[in-house]
Amino acid sequence: MSTAPDQVFDVSPDGDKHELKRVMGPKLLLLFIVGDILGAGVYAVTGTMAGTVGGIVWLPFLLAFVVATLTAFSYLELVTQYPQAAGAALYTHKAFGIHFVTFLVAFAVVCSGITSASTSANVLAQNFFGGLAINGWMDVPAQGVITAVAMGFMLLLAVINLRGVGESVKFNVVLTIVEMTALCIVIGVGFYVMAQGTGNPAEIFVFNDYQDKGLFLAVTAATSIAFFAMVGFEDSVNMVEETRNPEKIFPRTMLTGLGIAVILYMLVAVSVVSVLSPTELENIREAEGAALLEVVHKGSPDFPIDRIFPFLAVFAVANTALINMLMASRLIYGMARQNVLPRPLGKVLPTRRTPWAGILFSTVLALFLIWYVTSDPKSNVVANLSGTTAFLLLLVFTVVNVACVVLRRKRDPNRKVFFTSPGPSPLVAALLCAFLAGPWVGRNIIQYQIAGGLMAIGVVLWFITYLINKRTNTAEGEPVGIQKVGKDDRLPPPPHGP
Repeated sequence: MSTAPDQVFDVSPDGDKHELKRVMGPKLLLLFIVGDILGAGVYAVTGTMAGTVGGIVWLPFLLAFVVATLTAFSYLELVTQYPQAAGAALYTHKAFGIHFVTFLVAFAVVCSGITSASTSANVLAQNFFGGLAINGWMDVPAQGVITAVAMGFMLLLAVINLRGVGESVKFNVVLTIVEMTALCIVIGVGFYVMAQGTGNPAEIFVFNDYQDKGLFLAVTAATSIAFFAMVGFEDSVNMVEETRNPEKIFPRTMLTGLGIAVILYMLVAVSVVSVLSPTELENIREAEGAALLEVVHKGSPDFPIDRIFPFLAVFAVANTALINMLMASRLIYGMARQNVLPRPLGKVLPTRRTPWAGILFSTVLALFLIWYVTSDPKSNVVANLSGTTAFLLLLVFTVVNVACVVLRRKRDPNRKVFFTSPGPSPLVAALLCAFLAGPWVGRNIIQYQIAGGLMAIGVVLWFITYLINKRTNTAEGEPVGIQKVGKDDRLPPPPHGP
């Protein structure tokens, strides 16, 4: 089923355009992008990466940054050409005009939010109990207790989501400062250890083939893992309608934000290698989301900073999970309102006006994911959930990069161009994203099973909705991101944040 792309993204049934208030300048946009990238990613994947490549753990962060930057070029070309808050779904439909393809991209984004929130819930539980243990309040409990707390946290997020959460740019600034402070603590501990002459700076350029993969495959696998820490920049395109002069400030600001993030990540990697021995680097993957906590604990035995750090990490990770679930539930609501998913998923609470059906659906999926991954005692929970998130987004990025190539050919020669990605960079980015999504990077089979299962659920729901629409002669609505809703049913735009 296809439609003319330019006829799809109307703002309302009567064609009226309700513009959002443009409140973000370059400074606030930069803080938004940096905070969105940092989030839970570096806490979740650093241990797994170190246990894959050893001392050169900084290199996969750098390579992931290169791939992310090439993809960011495509996003910048598209967002300056189509400055509307719909992101990947908009670009996909503009390029191909096929509702089902647009749905797959949109639902993949939904699933990535759910898997990312599930990752964050496990990282939060691990750091929470790690903080209690370091302060001497209790011993680290069994995995079953950690899983129960992670699931309980997801239920708490659902309650908060049901009540309605007003996210503001100023609140995002505070959260970003907290996140950067926690990472600066890790960096400071590493450089303090090196200054004391007790660190291992020589290990920074040493490749340790802990898993007998060879240099190329090990670095490739670690780069695929590191990509989870680099995502988030793409969310900023959904703020385009709330940014002043977006065509001018978006390119420089997004690239600056990516640069700041990768510098922090590489400094964190250097600190990890400096503090831990090669044997500890090999075993740190077992710490999963608490890897950075172990670095701070070992590197600052005479300071109480390690007693505070895990709770800073909990705060940063909790916010990431909340934003992920807010996004997922609103996208489900939007697709249901547009007759792309079953209409009952678009129901809202009569008083709070929050999408309770979308919240329930996304929460149940998240709880099932946590249970499913932790049911195998040998499974690396954080690595599998974060890897699934990276896999889904790599597929989305592949489509967006291809869409950039297609739309460049369709570009109106008389329309002013604000940004063009360098030469063949969209094609190169598409190939790199597709390569990192492949099985040759050593991705655990369970990650493909999770992603395939989630997408299969979406396709089944879409097909059921398609049959209902066909029987009732109801047209499939616009793609996710631009919602046609009645005046009494309108929800605020999907919130975004770190």
